Amino acid sequence: MQAWLRHQVYSLRLSSKRLRAAPLQTLANLLAIGIALCLPLVLWLFVSGLQQALGNLDSEAEVSVFLRQDSASAQSQSLGSKLAAIPGVAAVRFVSRDAALAQLREQPGMASVIAALKSNPLPDAFVLRLADTSPALADGVQQQAAAMPGVAHAQVDAAWTRRLDALLHLGRSALWLLGTLLGLGVVAVTFNTIRLQILSQRAEIEISKLVGATDATVRRPFLWQGALSGLAGGLLAVLLVSALSWLIETEITALARLYDSSFALPGLGGGDAMAVLALASLLGWLGAFASVSTHLRAARPGASQARN
Repeated sequence: MQAWLRHQVYSLRLSSKRLRAAPLQTLANLLAIGIALCLPLVLWLFVSGLQQALGNLDSEAEVSVFLRQDSASAQSQSLGSKLAAIPGVAAVRFVSRDAALAQLREQPGMASVIAALKSNPLPDAFVLRLADTSPALADGVQQQAAAMPGVAHAQVDAAWTRRLDALLHLGRSALWLLGTLLGLGVVAVTFNTIRLQILSQRAEIEISKLVGATDATVRRPFLWQGALSGLAGGLLAVLLVSALSWLIETEITALARLYDSSFALPGLGGGDAMAVLALASLLGWLGAFASVSTHLRAARPGASQARN
C-alpha cells in the first residue's frame, strides 16, 4: 500500500513537471478545455435564470370564464362554487360587468368610446387563477369550465405559457446536446495531448516495460496528467463564466427592467463550481485513459503479429 501511495505521489509530481515543461502547449490545451466547458455553463446559467424568472409568474396563469347575459345572480354564485372545485384552480375571482366596464374606461383612449355606448355589452365573468403555468392544466380547466351550464365562453391565454415552456424545453435539450458534444471535445483534446506525450516518450516506455513495469505503472503518470489538465481547464472555465457574468450583469438587468421582468443571470455557487471541476477532471482522466490504453494495446507483441 505504501509503495502504491509513493508511486501515486511520484506520478503526480512527474505529470506536473511535464505540464510545466511545455508552457505554451499546456496553455493552448487549457484554453481549449476551458472554452469548451464555458459554453454549456453559460447556457445553463441562462436556462436557470429563466426558470427563476418564470417561477415568479406562476400566479399569473389565468382562465377567463364569461357568463351568458341572461344568467341570474344565484346561478352565478353556484357556478363560482363549481369552478372553484375544478382540480388545478387555486382561486376564483368574480368580475361583474359593471366593474369590467369601469376598468375598460380607465384604459387610455377608451373613455370616449365607452361614453358612446348605449348599454354595457360586457358580460359577468369569473377569473380562475391556476396552480401552475402548465399548458395541459390550462387547457383542461378551460374545457371543463366551458362545458358548465350558464357559461358562454371560456378562454385561456396559454400561448405565452406554451412558448415559454417550449423555450425552456429547447434550452434544456440544447444544454444536454452541447454539453455532451463539448465534453467529448475535452476528451478528444486530452486524448491527442497524451498521445503526443506518449510518442515523445516511446523509448522510455519500452525500456520500462522491459524491466518489468506493468501497464498500470506506465499508465498512472499520464492519467494524472490528464486529470490535472482537466482540473486546470475546469478552473479556467469557472473563471471565464464568472467574469462574463460580471461583465454583462448590468446590461441584462437593464434589459429585463424594460420588459418588467425579474430575469437575472445567476452566478456559479461553490457547489456548482466544485461539480464543474470534478467533471472536468473526470473528462481529462477519461481522455488520458483512452489514449494510454490504445497505445499499450498497439504496443503488445500479439497486436503487431495480428496486423501482419
